[in-house]
Amino acid sequence: MRLGVLDVGSNTIHLLVVDAHPGARPQPAHSHKADLRLSELLDEHGAVSPEGIDRLVSVIAGAVQAAEDKGCEDVLPFATSAVREATNADEVLARVKLETGIELPILSGDDEARLTFLAARRWFGWSAGKLLVLDIGGGSLEIAYGIDEDPDAAVSLPLGAGRLTSGWLLGDPPDPSDVRALRRHVRAQIARTVGEFSRFGAPDHVVATSKTFKQLARIAGAARSADGLYVQRDLTRKSLEEWVPRLSAMTTSERAALPGVSEGRAEQLLAGALVAEGAMDLFGVDSLEICPWALREGVILRRLDHLPTPAPS
Repeated sequence: MRLGVLDVGSNTIHLLVVDAHPGARPQPAHSHKADLRLSELLDEHGAVSPEGIDRLVSVIAGAVQAAEDKGCEDVLPFATSAVREATNADEVLARVKLETGIELPILSGDDEARLTFLAARRWFGWSAGKLLVLDIGGGSLEIAYGIDEDPDAAVSLPLGAGRLTSGWLLGDPPDPSDVRALRRHVRAQIARTVGEFSRFGAPDHVVATSKTFKQLARIAGAARSADGLYVQRDLTRKSLEEWVPRLSAMTTSERAALPGVSEGRAEQLLAGALVAEGAMDLFGVDSLEICPWALREGVILRRLDHLPTPAPS
């Protein structure tokens, strides 16, 4: 069957179309993406502005049309932290339902962490042992740990690259004192969670998902995305420690010129690097591996798990 998963995130609205059935690896068939930066369309009260709602509805309507054009039997929509934390979330969801027909469930931070963990577990398999999974989104950082498909511990922290950039790093390049203040804030937030995970022991394998980690790995020398899904891509703490001061001194346009860094994400790269460096340091991670699958794949896999397995012919 052909499914579409519609991810209404803090940075982008992304429709991923896959061909899938229970027991098989979902095969990507089409990707439809729009950079909306929903987290930047909030007013001083934390509500999505009228203009923001109009733009959101328009982009979702376009994604729904794209799913229909590509022959999707079903669309699995969800929203993450930007809508979850908006003070007028009910109004936003009502407008989306009225004008697009889409009922947009809001995933909790815990749901995000658990579904992302599921995707990583399925990608690496049981032989990977105990997994520690890190994911940096536009609005939040998810951390999950476990040996099964459902993690033993999962948390979501308000440490997304977009959120931190707009709230802390206003200069271009940012003022060094702002960078130091953000670094302290990030590490204090992460440190509060370390004890919850350390009681389970050291992980056998540490992996990371998300555009932020992929871009950090790429500028540190990892293979290009064009080289394929199955090329191993690693990111070391040592390389991050070398890159953070360099990113701090760069303008957004200079970061956008780095290999693998998109213009739309260049502004957020420094904040993402500070979060990645802090998480790796505080969790004692020297090196991690980039996982091609993340939240969207987790949503698809969970849906497939609930479909009946076809009877043998």
